[in-house]
Amino acid sequence: MCGAELLPLPDGVQRVARWLAERGHADLPQMLNGAARTAQQAADALGVQLGQIAKSIIFRRQADDAAVLVVTSGDLRVDEAQVAARVGPIGRADAAFVKAATGFSIGGVAPVAHQPAAAPEGAAPLVVLVDEQLARFDTIWAAAGHPHAVFRLTVDDLVRWTGQPAGPVTQAAA
Repeated sequence: MCGAELLPLPDGVQRVARWLAERGHADLPQMLNGAARTAQQAADALGVQLGQIAKSIIFRRQADDAAVLVVTSGDLRVDEAQVAARVGPIGRADAAFVKAATGFSIGGVAPVAHQPAAAPEGAAPLVVLVDEQLARFDTIWAAAGHPHAVFRLTVDDLVRWTGQPAGPVTQAAA
């Protein structure tokens, strides 16, 4: 034993672990030795293909300030025009908006277990879009509430948990 397993998990990771356990998901979060703030860092740490990393990217819908979570394959770029065609005009979200909308900090936003800050009355709920390109892989990995935490899942898990079918959200590969 190295002692690391005796340290308490960060709050966000505990929230994701509870959420997954409540749904009977067998693969609970893992803490990595180094940060996995980017898809490439996560893929390198896990020894998997870059496309197997499910990136969580938050946009701000202009019409109602709803957070739009796009869960996309790590080897592809989000096509903002495709996202806007599905949810309406969008803009960039800053770190404070991401934290308030999801309860997670940039670099550790999980695709599940969101805990938004108290929203103003009438605020729109989080909108989720799942990248159909994630289905290229049997197993994918997502952030688990902290830049050093990830968990394994399938695109079918993601679709079931979010209630959203996978669809086009990325630019064509060059």
